[in-house]
Amino acid sequence: MSKFRILVTDKIDPKGLEPLQNDPSCELVMAVKPSAATLEEEVPKAEAWLVRSETKITADWLEKAQSLKLIGRAGVGVDNIDVRGASRRGIAVVNAPAANTISACEHTVGLILSLARNIASADACMKAGGWNRSKWMGTELQGKTLGLAGFGRIGREVAKRARAFGMTVLAYDPFISEEQAEQFGVELSEFKPLLENSDYISLHIPVTEKTRGIINSKSLEWFKSGARLINCARGELIVEDDLVAALENGTIGGAALDVYDGEPLKEDSKLRGLSNVVLTPHLGASTTEAQFKVADELSKSVLEFRAKGLSRNAINLPGFDPDQLDALGSTLDLADKLGRFLGQTLDSGLKGVRCRFHGEFPDGARHPLSVAAVKGVLSTILDFNLSFINTPILAMERGIEISESTSPSPEGFTRLLTVTAVTDKSECSVSGTVGDDGKLRIVRLDDLFVDVSPEGQMLVLSNTDAPGIIGLVGSVLGKHAINIADMRVGRHSARGEAVMVITLDDEPSEAVQSELKNLKGINTVRWVVL
Repeated sequence: MSKFRILVTDKIDPKGLEPLQNDPSCELVMAVKPSAATLEEEVPKAEAWLVRSETKITADWLEKAQSLKLIGRAGVGVDNIDVRGASRRGIAVVNAPAANTISACEHTVGLILSLARNIASADACMKAGGWNRSKWMGTELQGKTLGLAGFGRIGREVAKRARAFGMTVLAYDPFISEEQAEQFGVELSEFKPLLENSDYISLHIPVTEKTRGIINSKSLEWFKSGARLINCARGELIVEDDLVAALENGTIGGAALDVYDGEPLKEDSKLRGLSNVVLTPHLGASTTEAQFKVADELSKSVLEFRAKGLSRNAINLPGFDPDQLDALGSTLDLADKLGRFLGQTLDSGLKGVRCRFHGEFPDGARHPLSVAAVKGVLSTILDFNLSFINTPILAMERGIEISESTSPSPEGFTRLLTVTAVTDKSECSVSGTVGDDGKLRIVRLDDLFVDVSPEGQMLVLSNTDAPGIIGLVGSVLGKHAINIADMRVGRHSARGEAVMVITLDDEPSEAVQSELKNLKGINTVRWVVL
């Protein structure tokens, strides 16, 4: 098996990359701060591309990255990556969401302390030769209220430390329940009341269309008199001109910022000249420990993707639990093969794919199996690099409806998966299972029972059951020196509707298939390759 080629174009902790460097199945190509010529040469060959925030992976580069399967961001934010474009091309985008949690949390707490005790200003004054104790009178954190806008991993760690200082903690997060808030000893609040009642407000929310510029002239008017703002999350959350105005006119007491809307911060930014502002140059994750953990976590994600085709840190792969996928084992392969079998039997436009789960399928298993089945169907229709990531997107773009349902297992089966294709003309389905021996079996075509191993080259014929029809089919194949490896038949009743699945060693030409179609009693002929 060829080596998995991994391109690294930003400075990422080398010790954290050692799992990739030492893995014999991987080839690590280090091209930090590459020239355009180097990128032009390396990007088309890369199967994985690892970056921090410096490299911009745009639509143009994605177009050139014909072999790319994975983009890894050593950090949390993916603003420098065209995630939508990557998703449509079936490229997984992974980040390292937990690695810098403690570093970002501690930096946030450090900025809060700096604001409370005027540490940065006092330090500058001392280094300029001054000694003015009264000017830098501070306030205690104990008894104050901290408002956390966002209560994810970092927000929760900040809350723990704030409570240790004796602070009351309010949290605004639409996705957190009262029960979860109670577990962390915080009180849930709506956004406006949180600003109105907090002495310190720390931002920990992602940038979305709804949150971009959430701190603006209007929301700044809601701040409690003298309150201070801390932002170690994303600079785009704040309208900087509005913040400058609020700091200058005393609407709020101060701010401590580590991120900015546009980095590096412009030299002539008015923020640089304000005495009630503490500024750091995006240092939230800049600790030795965090940089190692980010690289190490990213390396593990790459290796997981290499082994499974999926990663638990893929941000564009919602609803997939890699541990659940491990448990599915051969059933995932079954779903894909049922889809590919079905896709090769269609004779009109596809409108929908339905997956019916008979028997004991865990809740978390159904969605991945459905996507695998749809991926199998679409792989026979689209000339496109299909993956678990872009399959639902491509299906939606083509108006193909995907649905899931459950039912008890039929007699003789513990679990049975039925995939149905809804076309412009009709519906057709195939059912399969994984036997006790671990082997995959197709056991039903529409409502006709068969017993077929889903592998190799197969002729699938629907016919009227009649004496001699199997012999006629065999004679045509024999006449053209096409060897039959296996034949399975199913029927409703004598002289009724029937089906033949014939595994062949050789591919029949279009002329041979046409000859078979013209046999009396043969209704349809399909060529299926699995």
